[in-house]
Amino acid sequence: MLKRLIRPIISTFSKAPSINHQIIPREKHSISRRDISRSALKVMQRLGDGGYEAYLVGGGVRDLLLGDHPKDFDVATNATPEQVKHLFRNSRIIGRRFKIVHVRFGREIIEVTTFRDNHKDNASAQHSAKSEDGMLLRDNVYGDIRSDAIRRDFTVNALYYTLDHFSIHDFTGGLQDINRRRIRVIGNPETRYQEDPVRMLRAVRFAGKLGFDIEKNSAEPIHKLGSLLRNIPEARLFEEVLKLFMGGYGRAVLPLLQEYDLLQYILPLTDQALKEDEPFAEALIQQALTNTDKRIKNNQRVTPAYIYAAMLWPSVCAEQRKLEAEGMKPVQAHQQAAHNVVSAQLRTTSIPKRFTQGMKEIWDLQHRLPRRQGKRAERLFEHPRFRAGYDFVLMREQAGEDLQGLGQWWTRYQEVDPAERENMVAKLESGQPRKRRRPRRRKPKPQGQD
Repeated sequence: MLKRLIRPIISTFSKAPSINHQIIPREKHSISRRDISRSALKVMQRLGDGGYEAYLVGGGVRDLLLGDHPKDFDVATNATPEQVKHLFRNSRIIGRRFKIVHVRFGREIIEVTTFRDNHKDNASAQHSAKSEDGMLLRDNVYGDIRSDAIRRDFTVNALYYTLDHFSIHDFTGGLQDINRRRIRVIGNPETRYQEDPVRMLRAVRFAGKLGFDIEKNSAEPIHKLGSLLRNIPEARLFEEVLKLFMGGYGRAVLPLLQEYDLLQYILPLTDQALKEDEPFAEALIQQALTNTDKRIKNNQRVTPAYIYAAMLWPSVCAEQRKLEAEGMKPVQAHQQAAHNVVSAQLRTTSIPKRFTQGMKEIWDLQHRLPRRQGKRAERLFEHPRFRAGYDFVLMREQAGEDLQGLGQWWTRYQEVDPAERENMVAKLESGQPRKRRRPRRRKPKPQGQD
């Protein structure tokens, strides 16, 4: 009888993550306050002076331990969002599903979160809610630092740095996983993915960014549960796509998305083009991500319009060929293909109109840039999207597409003076047979007039 009572209890705790609180003193870790944002230090100090706990947590701690320079710093505290807002006039509470506080210092934002706790059956619907699939719809159940550590997604993101003796608190074996270079889910991976399916994309993103492997038990449910991403709002998936491909490591992330078959849930047409081996599709997309990663590392500007234009260009070409085969004229077929592809993508991820317009203009220039006769070259050169369209041409050539020297011609056109530009255009015209102009038909005169 006693064994039957104990067995369920043992089973329950065996599925929960173990708590082995380790405190790593300053002399045994590499984090220095000099590498932490002054704004983050101010937030931690003021919370401490107000009688609250305050820890630097998440990717900032992880990246500092790896010798990187984090762009963002997050703070965790036992103060509620309302208490945090009372301490900082330069702050505001955002989010309903997951309330957080943004404390603004000029252009820098420090994100402050309250310690979370596990969801209980008797929790108020105002603070906790789940869907039928187990996805968290509201997550505002507060706890302490231990419960907060267990509620985080991956062990490498559950390390807490404190100004109290400048030590690190590790509850889930995150330091060990950093040393082993692996991404491991805290708790039961299947349950955690059901709570928030975006965690599957995050696992892939961190693995690509850090060059880590996804731990076996954490990787196993991804193929089975990937379809849960269809329940994620289109706007949130758009943000995840930007994080995946505009973080400076998109080239490393793409093969992992393909390996775990997750690309179909964020870029279905791209996934289809790659699986069907569309001409130049893989080389073009890889080249686009390589170029984007390089620009980000050089602190150059990148735009979602360019990334989406590259990812969806093979699908536009395939759709245009299909429409032309049905008898549609090339220009009309291209416009309709662009419309069809964008409409299909919007059913998966939302894309702001300013970016969809930019995508269409880049695609349109791919058909206009080869037509350079007369005054066309000058007008194209003055087009506001010329540079993006020109870069896209160069990228297509780098991917192996033969555009008959189009990129080189436009490169030279930008380097020479106006007189030489006219010569370049004249050479193009001299190499083509002149079209015979049709005689204009005279309108018949009204009767009774000479």
